[in-house]
Amino acid sequence: MLIRLLYASRSVEPVTPAMIDSILASSRRHNPELGITGILCHSGDIFMQVLEGGRAPVNELYNSIVRDARHKDVTILQCVEISERRFASWTMGQANLAKVNASTLLKYSAKPMLDPYAVSGRVAMALLEELIATAQIIGRAG
Repeated sequence: MLIRLLYASRSVEPVTPAMIDSILASSRRHNPELGITGILCHSGDIFMQVLEGGRAPVNELYNSIVRDARHKDVTILQCVEISERRFASWTMGQANLAKVNASTLLKYSAKPMLDPYAVSGRVAMALLEELIATAQIIGRAG
């Protein structure tokens, strides 16, 4: 059974390009063997990530993220059973929402900034769908 889990978290430390690169490199190295795909969105100290895959591997990965001292305010925004992956093209794609057109963000929230804590999981997924449709997700496939 496949699931899609969308969560948000805040970084305890200031987010740097090197930190993002490290997260993505680790995800791209380990996710294929776990059968996990997804995307990581970030802006400022906030992360929003989608994990897709089997129920057990996704839950295990999410639980390790919750226990990771580098994160705080880890919150599930949406978790659903799915019949097919939406993010199958990425072992871990990424979107830096600080570089996304403000009008795109404003379309989905009260302010033109990433605040997944202030929107529903459905709205957060709609934003991600738009980022895919407008080719704003970057990263290596498979």
